[in-house]
Amino acid sequence: MERRVTFKSDGIDIAGVLHIPDSHKPGERLPAFIVLHGFMGSKDESHAEIQAKMLESWGYAALRIDFRGLGESGGPRGYVLCMDQVADTRNALTWLAEQPEIDPARIGVTGHSFGAAVSVYTGGVDPRVACVISSCGWGHGERKFRGQHPGEENWRNFTDMLARGAAHKAKTGEPLWVSRWEVVPIPEHLRVHLPAKAQFKVSADTAQSMYDFRAEDVVANIAPRPLLLLHIAEDTITPTEQSIRLFEKAGQPTELLLMTGVSHFPLAGDGAYARNLIKGWLDKFFPVTPRVEAPG
Repeated sequence: MERRVTFKSDGIDIAGVLHIPDSHKPGERLPAFIVLHGFMGSKDESHAEIQAKMLESWGYAALRIDFRGLGESGGPRGYVLCMDQVADTRNALTWLAEQPEIDPARIGVTGHSFGAAVSVYTGGVDPRVACVISSCGWGHGERKFRGQHPGEENWRNFTDMLARGAAHKAKTGEPLWVSRWEVVPIPEHLRVHLPAKAQFKVSADTAQSMYDFRAEDVVANIAPRPLLLLHIAEDTITPTEQSIRLFEKAGQPTELLLMTGVSHFPLAGDGAYARNLIKGWLDKFFPVTPRVEAPG
């Protein structure tokens, strides 16, 4: 069952879709996930929708949302700041915990790419998050961008764009808008995986916000809650070292799973490889039915 919902985040309407498994029984409280979309993306026709339906098929409730300024949510169109997305996620958690179908003590956060970075950060600052799954995420904005804009010329072009954005904002009070490819390059053959509602203009403020964003600084706070870092061994969009560094800084229990033979969008197509890895991790660390430890 899917239900379109709306809740407030800092006074802004946030649009979401709540997935409840058909097997849900009246009065039953389900474990749940908040599902976060990628860079300038959408909850619909996207990796986030694939993730939510996958979790629903396994017996979890799932709430996929559009961050403010994107998709069907309110706020200035396309204006994205990392800490605003953390706030949207925390407000989504507050709303979800109040729903009668949901166990408020068993709400995890999962995201892909940019949404994965927000998931890790949210888990690190909000103790209500029961577990975190990061798919091809990142933890250090400046280092991530250096990997995405390799070479002296590419890096100079990127940092010059940040400088132009700051100067434009100081002069006009308005953000400078640039192509999304200037911020996060994506090989042309992988752009087919972007959602139909994705934004293709990005503010330089967004890029600066990402540059300054460091989930690495708070990832250790997630422990002893479980954390899964899933990444592509040779990711051509988000550098693989980002998840490796997060793993090094995280507490336990944390697992780092590196996949080969798939793209930055590991659930695209049948996604069987990634699905099996995620399902195995969930069964061990965050099963639908909590295990009861035998006495003694």
